[in-house]
This record gives sequence, structure tokens and C-alpha cells, in this order.
Amino acid sequence: MDRPERPRLSSLSDFRFGAVATETIEDTLLHLAQQNEQAVQEAAGRMGSFRETRIVGGDAGRGAGQFVFLLSEQWCLEKSVSYQAVEILERFMVKQAENICRQATIQLRGKTEPQNWRALKEQLFNKFILRLVSCVQLASKLSFHYKIISNVTVLNFLRTLGYLHTKEELLESELDVLKSLNFQINLPTPLAYVEMLLEVLGYNGCLVPATQLHATCLILLDLVYLLHEPVYESLLRASIENSTPSQLQGEKFVSVKEDFMLLAVGIIAASAFIQNHECWSQVMGHLQSITGIALESIAEFSYAILTHSVGASTPGQQQPVPPHLVARPPRSALPSTHEAGGICQI
Repeated sequence: MDRPERPRLSSLSDFRFGAVATETIEDTLLHLAQQNEQAVQEAAGRMGSFRETRIVGGDAGRGAGQFVFLLSEQWCLEKSVSYQAVEILERFMVKQAENICRQATIQLRGKTEPQNWRALKEQLFNKFILRLVSCVQLASKLSFHYKIISNVTVLNFLRTLGYLHTKEELLESELDVLKSLNFQINLPTPLAYVEMLLEVLGYNGCLVPATQLHATCLILLDLVYLLHEPVYESLLRASIENSTPSQLQGEKFVSVKEDFMLLAVGIIAASAFIQNHECWSQVMGHLQSITGIALESIAEFSYAILTHSVGASTPGQQQPVPPHLVARPPRSALPSTHEAGGICQI
């Protein structure tokens, strides 16, 4: 099998912090904050749509996310590629599901046999593995322009699973994904927010080394992707102080699920508690100052993550706080650097 060489996987040992100018970090962080705010606002306007429950991150799609992670590891891809692939697959599946339901609605209104949407559903089911692998390959092309996963590697892998495809079918699969997403596949991932915030923490004098936090953050981010619904269900129940949320409360919570900045601070705070719980409060303070997210929200999210990971004594048990995440007012995800006096003073 044509397989990439193992030495390519170097995201942990070779990852460097503190090598970027503060001006670049400020600009990038502001851009991510604006991008995140837009995504949150758009999610709030899509209540009742398929985005209420992530297809890949839910119970039915948890295996798909795990498949992507394991495949990316086998092909020695960077962690950023696996998260990008999951986001591409997630949005592609949502588009396909919406298309199937739209076709079914049209045909049922016309009082005709709903064969078209059933055929679409059957086609999606039969080609799901091919589409999933195409999402990974597309993500690899975004990351490695000169050293991507070749068609031969993909076809050989599919053959080992019993799927016989041609290069033409593989190219058609990639094109189908690209067209469905209007060729917009360079999607934001929570990892970009995590790594940028770690950069800022390093400049701000965080007591826990950024490289040490980074390794733990990757593990917890994997866990949140694989246990997306349970983690966010715990967060929702805690935010409304009720074990049985209503449908309306769940719909209003959609925007929280799309808040990558909130997810990033929760991941970092949970990682800091695991690495050095004595420094947890200091890390929390830094994250609150950088992003403008309330300490209560950061603490509650880190508690939800830790509950589903280590399940031991967590910050939520030591310092119970009401998060009020659903009622969190619209905000700019981080304060103006002019007001803060520069990133190192945030």
C-alpha cells in the first residue's frame, strides 16, 4: 500500500509557541473573534434546522468522527487536518440531509411516489465511506499543498475495506463534496482558537507552559468531538438548572454549540486543572480578560468537560457557579486591544 512515512506526524514535539510577533497574534485573534461572533449569530438564526444536533458529533455519527481521527492517525496527518475533515464532513452531511428532506417535501406535496428522495438517501448511505475519505483527503490538501494523501493511497485503503472504486469515482466524490459546500471548505476549527489563546497565555506569563497545555488540550478536544452531545447536554442542564430542558431551551442553546471561542477557553481551563490545579484560577483570569467570557461560563464548561473525561474532583465541585450560558448577551469575543493596551497587557 502506498502509505505516507511515519515521521510526518510531528504536531506535538515540534509545535512551537512564542515564535510569532505580538502584532500578528493580535490581528489573528481579532479575526478569529469576529469570525466566531458571526458564526454564533448565524447559528442563532437557524433554530430548528439540522444544526441543532451535529450529525457527526451526535450518537449516530460518533463512529464517523472516530473513523476520521483513526484514519488521520494512520495516514500520519496533523491534528488540524482531522478536525478540518470532521467539520467538512459535518457540513456536507447537513447539506445532504436538507436536500433529502426538501425532495421528500416536494414530492409529498405533489402526491407522487417519493422515490427520488429515497434514492438520494440510499445513495448517501452506500457512498458514505467514500465521501468520508474524500473529506479527509480534501482536508489534507488544505494542509499539505506539496505532500497530500494521494489517490493511490485512498483507493488502496478503500480496497482493504472491500470498496472497489476508480480514480474517476474518487475525483467525482471530491467534486460532489466541494459543490455541496459551494467550494467553501477552509472551515474554522476549535483547534485554531485553542492554539491562538495558548499563544496569548504564553505572552501574558501563564504559570503553566503552553506546550504542556497544548498536549492535554488535543486529548480533551478529541473527547469533546467524540462526546459532543453528552458534553453539551450536561452544559445545557447546568445552565438552566434543570435536568429536563424544553425544546425551546434546546433550540436557544444552538448558538452555544457553535461558539468555538467558548469551547476553546473551556478546553484550556480543563487542561490547566489537569496539569496544575493550583494555577487554574490564574489561567481562568487570563482567559476571561482575553476573551471577555464570564468566569462562570468558563468554569462551567471546564466542569462539563472534566466530568466526561476524568470524572474526578473537578473545579465545578470545588467552586460551584451558575453559568447562565443560554442568557449570555451578545458580545465581542475579546476586548479591543486599544483598550487593553496591547496583547501582553490583556
